[in-house]
Amino acid sequence: MFVGSVRAVLVVALSLAATALPAIGASGAEPPDYEFTTPVFGLAATPDGGLVAADTGSGVIQLRKGSGSPIAELPGVTDVAPIGTGGMWALTTAPDGRLYSVSRGGKTRPVAEISAFEEAENPDGGEIDSNPFDLAALGGGSVLVADAAANAVLIADRTGYVDWVATLPEEVVPSDHAKDVAGCPNPPAELAFVCGLPDSMPAQPVTTSVAVGPDGAYYVSELKGFPAPLGKSQVWRIEPGTRHAECGSSPACEVIADGFTSIVDINFGPDGTLYVVELDENSWLGLEVDPPQMLGGTINACTWDTFDCTEQATGLPIPMAVAITGSNHAYAAIWALVPGEARIIAI
Repeated sequence: MFVGSVRAVLVVALSLAATALPAIGASGAEPPDYEFTTPVFGLAATPDGGLVAADTGSGVIQLRKGSGSPIAELPGVTDVAPIGTGGMWALTTAPDGRLYSVSRGGKTRPVAEISAFEEAENPDGGEIDSNPFDLAALGGGSVLVADAAANAVLIADRTGYVDWVATLPEEVVPSDHAKDVAGCPNPPAELAFVCGLPDSMPAQPVTTSVAVGPDGAYYVSELKGFPAPLGKSQVWRIEPGTRHAECGSSPACEVIADGFTSIVDINFGPDGTLYVVELDENSWLGLEVDPPQMLGGTINACTWDTFDCTEQATGLPIPMAVAITGSNHAYAAIWALVPGEARIIAI
């Protein structure tokens, strides 16, 4: 069950809706009212100040002026990235993970085979596994793709061309948090194996998000797979134009912010602030166990250039995505995995 793939991470029971969590606070005003099918994995700002959401259960949703409406039917969609004033990129998850273009009128067209690229090329050289999860539009008709299960960042364009930009490395991390969550030394039977883990073990990075910074560089977040350590998720900077970099050894990559737990999304605001979404302060593993051991997630705001980070919103129930409009208003998807509960809030 516990593997370096977001598909395994993001399976949460409906009982989460009844879990008590700290209050969001007065800044959590409700923008557009819309009942998502869920999960809501992606959220993006449009050039005209609206929002679009990736509702995996149904498709691309437009949120504007207090209401929501479907743009395109696309089950399995995990992220969207507006381009220009009408069209956008959209991404679907495995097993047939694809990149799509979506027209202003909602017509979808498959553009590139993302999961097929992992099967053919396997950039990180590990287990062949794909979970296309996040997008960042580039100029010139190309787009960056974070494939979470492949531990890779890819680049694709309208012609169907796909190449890999970089892979993130495994890191040896402590296993003590997993043992605490499992209830060692007396865990339930299905978690008994956790108590026998070594004190430290390698964890896959799990590339959950990619964003283009004010400097044109590519910024990539990692979740950190099993054993789901606390405070070990990082944000990497990759030089623009990079191809085939093995981060951890390549000079094209560097860690610019760390100390996070289970990052699921990053995005830049128009003023250069980097917003970092932590799924839950008890890690993704705290959501997977039954009953869930949730502490609430956090959205951090990190200053441009120095990347000094402060908490923008805390105690959030299952935050999954953040978007910032041109007027510098930030919004987040919360309860993002729970049918009937997922919604967008202002932060």
